[in-house]
Amino acid sequence: MKEKIKTLCIKYKEFILYALFGVLTTVANAGAFYIASHTIGTEHHVLNNTIAWIAGVVVAYVTNKLWVFESKSWKLKVISKEISEFVLARLLSFVFETVGLALLVKWLDYDDNFWGQFIIKLGLSVIVVLMNYIFSKFVIFRKKNKEKPVK
Repeated sequence: MKEKIKTLCIKYKEFILYALFGVLTTVANAGAFYIASHTIGTEHHVLNNTIAWIAGVVVAYVTNKLWVFESKSWKLKVISKEISEFVLARLLSFVFETVGLALLVKWLDYDDNFWGQFIIKLGLSVIVVLMNYIFSKFVIFRKKNKEKPVK
């Protein structure tokens, strides 16, 4: 049984790491949203979400590059391509999340309800995580873009 678990962990290492660091990214995002909401005010949910998004993108890029997809190159050409693709993909998911948040907050009349906004945000985050994994795995950090480590 122990060997089977070890084999599964090796086989699904990338997805497991993505999920674990996704939790860390979500905590950074949610924490920034909480702080912004309580500093700026709940009526500014789009601005609060933007601040949270920036915090999440920084954490996600670093963890995805280094540990999830193991992109080893630090050449300026590679990093600039990764960052621009990463930010573009995250912008697409950000627009999805922000529009969804704005529409659902308005529809459910949660303009001054932090917990209502927060629950909506967490629900949308599940979809965003899946979108971001697909973009990261198949576009940004795809295997053919990886450079072999210097020996």
